[in-house]
Amino acid sequence: MTIGNAANTLLRKACVALPRPSLTILRTPAMRADADAILFSMKSFAAAMLAYYIALRIGLSKPFWAIITVYIVSQTSVGASLSRGVYRFAGTMAGAVATVAIVPNCVNDPIACSAILACWIGLCLFFSLLDRTPRAYAFVLAGYTASLIGFPSVLDPGAVFETASVRVQEISIGILCAILMHRYVVPKRMTGQFTGKLSATLRDARRLAVDVLNGTPGENRRDRNQLAADLLVLQGLAIHLPYDAAPVTPRRETLQLVHDRLARLLPLATEIEDRIHALGAGADGAPDELGALLGDVEAWIATAGTAERNGSAAHLIGRARAIRKRFGADAATPGDRLAANLAGHLAEMIGLLQDCDRLVRTIGTVDRPREAASLHGPLRAKGYVYHRDPWMAARAAMGAIVGILIGCAFWIGSAWPEGGTAVSILGVCCTLFANADTPAPNVVRYMVGSIYGVAISLAYSYIILPQITSFPVLVAVLAPAFLFAGSLQARLPTTFRALGITLTIPILSGLGTSYTGDFAASLNMVIALFAAVGFGALSMSLFQTVPVDTAINRLLHLSRRDVGRRALGAAPNEAHWTSLMIDRTALLLPRLRVSGKAYSDVLDDTLHHLRIGHAVGQLRKAVPRIQGDVGDKVTELLLAIAARFGTGDRTGSVDRIDLVRRIEALAALIADGPIKDRLPMLDLLIDLRFALGSSGTAEGERGP
Repeated sequence: MTIGNAANTLLRKACVALPRPSLTILRTPAMRADADAILFSMKSFAAAMLAYYIALRIGLSKPFWAIITVYIVSQTSVGASLSRGVYRFAGTMAGAVATVAIVPNCVNDPIACSAILACWIGLCLFFSLLDRTPRAYAFVLAGYTASLIGFPSVLDPGAVFETASVRVQEISIGILCAILMHRYVVPKRMTGQFTGKLSATLRDARRLAVDVLNGTPGENRRDRNQLAADLLVLQGLAIHLPYDAAPVTPRRETLQLVHDRLARLLPLATEIEDRIHALGAGADGAPDELGALLGDVEAWIATAGTAERNGSAAHLIGRARAIRKRFGADAATPGDRLAANLAGHLAEMIGLLQDCDRLVRTIGTVDRPREAASLHGPLRAKGYVYHRDPWMAARAAMGAIVGILIGCAFWIGSAWPEGGTAVSILGVCCTLFANADTPAPNVVRYMVGSIYGVAISLAYSYIILPQITSFPVLVAVLAPAFLFAGSLQARLPTTFRALGITLTIPILSGLGTSYTGDFAASLNMVIALFAAVGFGALSMSLFQTVPVDTAINRLLHLSRRDVGRRALGAAPNEAHWTSLMIDRTALLLPRLRVSGKAYSDVLDDTLHHLRIGHAVGQLRKAVPRIQGDVGDKVTELLLAIAARFGTGDRTGSVDRIDLVRRIEALAALIADGPIKDRLPMLDLLIDLRFALGSSGTAEGERGP
C-alpha cells in the first residue's frame, strides 16, 4: 500500500468513528477550509524537513534554501504545485546562467555590474507581466534568482559560479521534495476543483439566459459580470490541469470549445435582451409565435435533466430558424427585420447551451470525436485570450529598475557591508510583488510577517537551538512555528504574512550545516531585511504603483482604440475579440470594487465595445462580397465608426446619432435591394445599431 492510500484509509476510518453531529460540523465550508489548510501545512512541513535533511546529508553550504523553496513552491493542489515547481526550476536555471554571464564580465566595475543586473531583473519583470499566466512565475524566478545571487557577488565575483551551482542544487532538492509530498500524500487534485467550478459556471450561464428571457435588467448585469469572472477563474485552474495527477484530465481542445461558447453567450444574451425590450415580446402587438418560442426556450433552459434538454433543443432551434426565415423573407418593415434577428439569436443561444452540455459530458470520456461532430458552433477553438499591455508592463519594469539602481547607489556609495544582501532582497520585492496595480500593501503584509519571523528566529537561535543535539528533536521544535505559518499560507488573505514568517525563520535561525549563534551577523541581517523591504515598499509606491482610476481608463481607452481598428480591418477574428474583451471585463471587476469613484456604466461600456467590435469586424469581412452603391456605403459607415472610436477626444469626430441614421438608411436600402444573402447583412446592421444606441457613454462620452 502506498503512503497516499494508507493516509486516505486512516482518514476514512477516523471519519467513520466520529459521531454524526461531528460529521455534520466537519462538512461545513469553514471546517473544510480549516482542514485543508492544516493538511497543506503538515505536508509542506514534512517536505521542508525532508529537503533540509537531504541537503544536510550531501553537504550543501546553505541547506535552508531547500526549506524556503518548499514553501514558495507548495500550492494547495497537485497540479499547481507541480507546475509551479517546473516554472521555478526553469526560472532558477535561467537566472543562475544570466548571473554567471553578467558578474564575471563586469568584475572591475561594480556600478556597471549592478546596472546590468537591474536591467535583467526589469526585463524579466516585463515578460512576466506580459504573460499573465502561471508561466509568468518562470520569468519572476529568472529575475529574482539573479538578484539573490548577483548582488552579493558584485564585490566578490570569483565565487559566483560556485554560489550559483550550489543554489540551483538546493532549490532543486526543495522542488523535488515539495512535488513528491503533494503528489503522493493525500493528494488534492486540481481536476475535481476545475470540474466543480465548470459546473457552477454552466449554472451561471443558464441563469443568465433565463434572466434575459424574463427581462430582469438588474439581474442580467450581475449575471454577466459573474460569467466574465467565472471564465477567468476557469482559465486559471485549467492551465494547471496538464500537471495534475488525475487518471483522466480534460483535453485542451474541449476546454477551449466550452470557453468559446460561454464567451459568445455573454454578449449574445445582451443582444437578445435588447431585442425583447424593443419588440415588447409577450405583450400586445408582438408576434405571438415569437412570444411562445421565448416561453418555451425559458422552460427548456430550466429543465433539470441534460438528456431532456437535448431532446427538445433540435426542435426549438428548428422553430427559431423557421420564424427567422419567415420574417426575413420580405424584411419589409423594421419590426419584421427585428423579429427575424431575435429568432436567429435565440437559435444561436440554444445551440451554444446545448454544445456546452455535450462538451462537458465528454470530459473524462474516451469517445470525444462523435460528440464534437454534432456541435452547432465552429469546431476551431480559440480559447481564452489574455489582455496584454506592453506599455503598462514596461512602466512597471522601469520603475523596478529605477528603485533597484537607487538602492545600489546607496550601497556602493556608502560601502555598507550588508548592502549587497539588502539590494538582493529589494530586487526580490520589486519582482515578486509587482503583479498588482498597488503592490505596496502586499509588501507591508510581508514585512509584518517578517517581524513575527524575526522574533521567532531570535528565540530559536539563542534560546532553543543551542540545546538541540539531534535532527528529530530539531524537527519537533521547529514544527509549531512552521505548522502555524503553513496553515496561514494556505489562506489567501494571510498568504503574504505567512511567507514573511516561513522565508525568514530558516535564514535568521541559522539552519545551516552547523550552529553558529552569531548575534552580530543576525542583527546585520535583520537590519538589511527591514531596510530592503521598507525601501521596497516606498520605491514601489513611487515607481511601480498604478492608480486604480488610471488602470480603469487605460482599459477603456484600449477597448475604444481596438473597435476603431476592427472597423478598418486590422483586427483578430471574432472569437479572439470576444475572449479578449471578456478578459478586460474580468480585469475591470476588482478595480471597480477598489475605486472610490462611481463607475456604474464602465462594465456596460466594455460590453458595448465588445458588441460594436464584433459587428464591425464581420461587416469589414463582408465588404469585398458587396458590389455597387451598397458596398460603398458600408465602407463609408465603417470609416466613420473608425474615426469616432479612433480619436482621443471625449466626443469623437462623428456624432453617434448620425451613425445610427446611416445604419437605418443602409438597412432599408439592403432590404429593398436585390442583394444576395441580405438577411445576414441586415442582422449585422441591427446588431451594430443596437450596440451603438444602447448606451450614451459607450461611444465616446467617457474619455480614455
